[in-house]
Amino acid sequence: MSQTPHKHLRDGQATRRVIFYSHDTFGLGHLRRSRALAAALTEGDDNASAIILTGSPVAGRFTFPKGVDHIRLPGVTKLADGSYVSQTLGLDIDEITALRAGLIKTAIEKYEPDLLIVDKEPTGFRGELLPSLEWLRDHGSTRTVLGLRDVLDEPEVLAAEWARKGAIEATEAFYDEIWVYGDRAVYDPTQGLPLSDATRERIHWTGYLRRDTDDVVDPPEEPYVLITPGGGGDGAAMVSLVLDAYEKDPDLSPNATLIYGPFLSGEVREAFDERVEKLNGRVTALGFDSRIEALYVGAEGVVCMGGYNTFCEILSFDKRAVIVPRTVPRLEQWIRASRAEDLGLIRMLDETRDGMTADAMIAAIRNLPQQNKPSAAGSEGLLGGLEVVIRRGRALMDGSA
Repeated sequence: MSQTPHKHLRDGQATRRVIFYSHDTFGLGHLRRSRALAAALTEGDDNASAIILTGSPVAGRFTFPKGVDHIRLPGVTKLADGSYVSQTLGLDIDEITALRAGLIKTAIEKYEPDLLIVDKEPTGFRGELLPSLEWLRDHGSTRTVLGLRDVLDEPEVLAAEWARKGAIEATEAFYDEIWVYGDRAVYDPTQGLPLSDATRERIHWTGYLRRDTDDVVDPPEEPYVLITPGGGGDGAAMVSLVLDAYEKDPDLSPNATLIYGPFLSGEVREAFDERVEKLNGRVTALGFDSRIEALYVGAEGVVCMGGYNTFCEILSFDKRAVIVPRTVPRLEQWIRASRAEDLGLIRMLDETRDGMTADAMIAAIRNLPQQNKPSAAGSEGLLGGLEVVIRRGRALMDGSA
């Protein structure tokens, strides 16, 4: 952990430089969270800038705010057996990890950030962040933050994973603060982790990260339910269930606007498109819209999976929602949805309790207008995350933390 921050000057004014590390081997969640945080920390500050280091294959399809740029790390793909391979370069996993680690370290050395914010993985993908963390400890004055979403996994599973990766030791040794982008009253993602008391004292609960939108899209003229599986890579079962519901009940309303996400593609999507076409306009399907926030605004309700970003959007836009959480490869989404349902924020479609049937989905969609909005359960009080991040981040960079 570092000491007094160094100062970069521009026109005699101290600048603030932030690097976000987002390993992103799959999905959109880490990149979208880092993008929201980078926008908050640079907004309205001409002397602030940020770089997002990301492995996301769709990073180039997003626009980034003024003062924010990204460096795309060579991608890796997770195979069915849980192992990883290089996405395109033909390198073995050790070679691709070494290449990524070198790119990360070079970016940090040359950019000289005042603040490094690491998303979720204390040591990075396969430990690729450790050389940079060790270099910063020995050479830099960069302050370091580990950012955790509200739920990571079941405590026992998470503890075993962190032990295997050396994540406890890295968290204790390298990070000035830990930010949890959630509310302790909802869930504590660090329960079950053998963190020292000194490290636990460095945890700051920010609250959830509010989303808003200046984007303008042309929403459907008729009332609609927004259907979103997030990135879409693991959303085929939920999408199929929604289509089952509209196929089985010809009177089901409102109509649905379905956003597949960039990772739901190929033959699976083609088969869905054929089913959508036969529904004669009752379901409209789009591939991917990086401005999906704008579609939340006009929606009557939302049917979705239970990822972190989606949950923040439900709270931020105060939308009645049915969450269909995945349960593999980790229980994160189910834990989040279960706690949110207990608190009256959303309704969950639970495989064991409700069954994953067309009838269960029909009932859930029909019941949406009768659900309370999240605000009725106090969601507004959960959404202070960006304000806390700005305050903590600037305090760290200015040396006043």
